[in-house]
Amino acid sequence: MSYSVGQVAGFAGVTVRTLHHYDDIGLLVPSARSHAGHRRYGDADLDRLQQILFYRELGFPLEEVAALLDDPVADPRAHLRRQHELLTARIERLRKMAAAVEHAMEARKMGIDLTPEERFEVFGGKDPEQYAEEVEERWGGTDEYAESRRRTARYTKEDWQRIQAETADWAERYGALMSAGEPPTGEAAMTLAEEHRQHIRTWFYECSHELHRRLGEMYVSDERFKELYDGMRPGLAEHLKDAIAANADRNRPEQAE
Repeated sequence: MSYSVGQVAGFAGVTVRTLHHYDDIGLLVPSARSHAGHRRYGDADLDRLQQILFYRELGFPLEEVAALLDDPVADPRAHLRRQHELLTARIERLRKMAAAVEHAMEARKMGIDLTPEERFEVFGGKDPEQYAEEVEERWGGTDEYAESRRRTARYTKEDWQRIQAETADWAERYGALMSAGEPPTGEAAMTLAEEHRQHIRTWFYECSHELHRRLGEMYVSDERFKELYDGMRPGLAEHLKDAIAANADRNRPEQAE
């Protein structure tokens, strides 16, 4: 049984022009011609075309493909073994590439594009993406989330180090304030609450006083945030929540009479 050039092109997913070119350079010469002189391909031709396409997919130039296929000492099983080895090696390379891309995707999920060494240097043993999926589920559709992603995607290691340093300095001063017995509704506590809000606005997203109030409530209601802030100083989460609320109250627009 034989097939026309159009049929073979359809089988193999190549163009008719490609088959004409393979014929012209002697790489795949059809084994028969019709009475009208049209190319006709037999099963052996299709087998050779499959070999050609295997090697082409692996990046071999046509001249090298021809040399391989026309090697008089090679048999079809040798070609298949060689192709299997090459394909297996390529699959492994692609698997490694996919793993590298997945790592990059994870690193950018929260806009943190750092090497493992840089990440450890900045965050220590803490994983900044620990709650990335939950954050996206809870706030993924908000303008604040989108803005935070846009900003943090540009941050360097030095930027993250500065953020961490500012946070540590703020936490130390807030802890000292609590040790001094300052109430959350006092001027000192409200000033640091406002500094906390400004830190969010500077580095992540626009944070209104009312949004800040909701964040403060979450710092107490969500055990993980509570653990984070209480880890700076026991009781800090609750104290900060009240200071944020007091600061929001004093900055609430006056109601029209």
